[in-house]
Amino acid sequence: MISSNDFRNGVTIVIDGHLWTVIEFLHVKPGKGSAFVRTRLKNVKTGATVERTFRAGEKLERATVDNREMQMLYNDADGYHFMDNESYENFTLQKDLIGDPADFLKDGMKIDVQFHDGVPIGADLPAHVELKVEETDPGFKGDTAQGTTKPAKLETGATVNVPLFVNPGDVIRIDTRDRRYIGRVQS
Repeated sequence: MISSNDFRNGVTIVIDGHLWTVIEFLHVKPGKGSAFVRTRLKNVKTGATVERTFRAGEKLERATVDNREMQMLYNDADGYHFMDNESYENFTLQKDLIGDPADFLKDGMKIDVQFHDGVPIGADLPAHVELKVEETDPGFKGDTAQGTTKPAKLETGATVNVPLFVNPGDVIRIDTRDRRYIGRVQS
């Protein structure tokens, strides 16, 4: 059991037999009346989000979530194939389970996969990844306009916006949470 006062981002709870992950929470203590916790929850299976309010101190069932480090082997039409680094078991995860950051997965990358009752329910990619630019318009000397970007196709097939000075073959750092260019990697 977990108290609503102990909510943190990423905590997984069980409500009416369904798994929900806390995305945001806010403890509210109005001047009049009792305190409450306002939350935004994401359904682990469907991905739907809802806003829900709990009384302060309300007890809920906490889901037992096991995090395992796994290595991506490859992806195909069936999904993304991973290997557990300890047991060498293979698992296939669908793109919708991983979410938008799946575009940045490359062979050999290690990520954390969450399991509930032996079934994968989600995946956490690193906040930043370093990927090689495969295709983009070439940069020209003097292209230094502030805030101007161009699309670039990365080695994983993902497309992100990069500054004008980035060239094909450059290795760049990308934020996987918002697909934002961070900088070039010096080699």
